[in-house]
Amino acid sequence: MNNNADTPSRALVITGASRGIGLATASRFLESGYKVVNISRTPVAIDGVVQLCADLSAPDWQDAIAADLLAAVNGVQTLVAVHNAALQPPGAVQDLQPEVLRQVMELNVVAPTILNSLLLPHMGRGSAIIYIGSTMSFKATAGIAAYVASKHAVLGLMRSTCQDFAGKGIHTACVCPGFTDTEMLRCFGGDALEHLASRSTQGRLVQPEEVAASIQFCAENPVVNGSLVKADLGFVEG
Repeated sequence: MNNNADTPSRALVITGASRGIGLATASRFLESGYKVVNISRTPVAIDGVVQLCADLSAPDWQDAIAADLLAAVNGVQTLVAVHNAALQPPGAVQDLQPEVLRQVMELNVVAPTILNSLLLPHMGRGSAIIYIGSTMSFKATAGIAAYVASKHAVLGLMRSTCQDFAGKGIHTACVCPGFTDTEMLRCFGGDALEHLASRSTQGRLVQPEEVAASIQFCAENPVVNGSLVKADLGFVEG
């Protein structure tokens, strides 16, 4: 991971790239000439990705990977951080256990803040911090209270990032996917998938590659700084 003349001028640091939207994003950025570093418990099945194994919900995870992470981005001119890893346990407000809420907030909100602090000294002008939100960043549905609370917090964190990094040449956005055709969603089964697809004005699920394209657009276009970007094919309201 030592820096040399062959080190790309652009790098992506992404969390949770072993599947779904994260995997599609890692693949897209790699094909676009970025050096890609994934932080997750499970390695990403793509040749050429630097894998740093860590449980982002565990205390002091950063201590185990900080040296390797900073070595991986050493000498990079433009650095993109994509906060993708997330946990979505079931549980309504009246049933929500404090330890579950703490774990969700640790992974979905606290870990991005820690990663920002590690990477910020290496972020030159043109770098970007992209938060992966959800439709649950601006609305709610029953039975996933911890996830809804955390994704609202992610949107607030993005908006604070925009304001607090003013003048640094670093931009940010919160990409909010709709119902996306991932392994996690497919666990609900065929009938449920058909219903979710029907909630899109396009009559289908979002593809991970479509979200990845939205993420790359936001990463490379400072004009979106501070924006909530819906990637949901348009919801059927009502």
